[in-house]
Amino acid sequence: MRREGRAISAPPRPAGALRYCGRDFSPAELDTIRALTNSLPTRAQIAEATCLALGWRRPDGTTKAMSARVACLRMAADGLLVLPAPRNTNGNGAIPRHRHDAWPAEPITMSLAALGPLRLEVVHTRAQSAHYNELLATHHYLGYTPMAGAQLRYLVATGLGVVAALGFGASAWKCAARDAHLGWDAATREQRLHLVVGNARFLILPHLRVPHLAPRSWAA
Repeated sequence: MRREGRAISAPPRPAGALRYCGRDFSPAELDTIRALTNSLPTRAQIAEATCLALGWRRPDGTTKAMSARVACLRMAADGLLVLPAPRNTNGNGAIPRHRHDAWPAEPITMSLAALGPLRLEVVHTRAQSAHYNELLATHHYLGYTPMAGAQLRYLVATGLGVVAALGFGASAWKCAARDAHLGWDAATREQRLHLVVGNARFLILPHLRVPHLAPRSWAA
């Protein structure tokens, strides 16, 4: 892969560096993280402080706190540092992956025009999140599982209420078909992966019989 006439190659790894979550950590940086784990009381604070201390940010300038949390967990598992005990459980398993107790809705058949304008709502309240999770557990063939890392979830609503749900997350680190299609080698993928978004979930409520609702939901 070339850019502006020059071959893209991976930067050399610093001597003694260890790699976690796509980033090389030098011995000095590991010492910095250890000092933070000894001075801060929570894992969330340690992750945020790690990003600030090491300049670990996304292209938009926000910190990569979730990646830092994962990296610290893996460092702890490898015996490189000791993290404080988690203050809260992650809630995994609190919502069943599949729900089979919901009563099926009566089919609704209409045109897209009759359905009316679609409204795209970002999921940010507890009520919206619970509704989104319940829809996936009830209707999506993969069911509900917590999405890891950076993510955006949407509900698509009309006058009838919510008709669709969409979820987006960070793209897979490696995907042979995608990387081959884009012509990415390992170094180029590492530099440009943040430009790709993964569509983790897409659901049209199954009782709706509305031609062209799926592509219209994408354009909402």
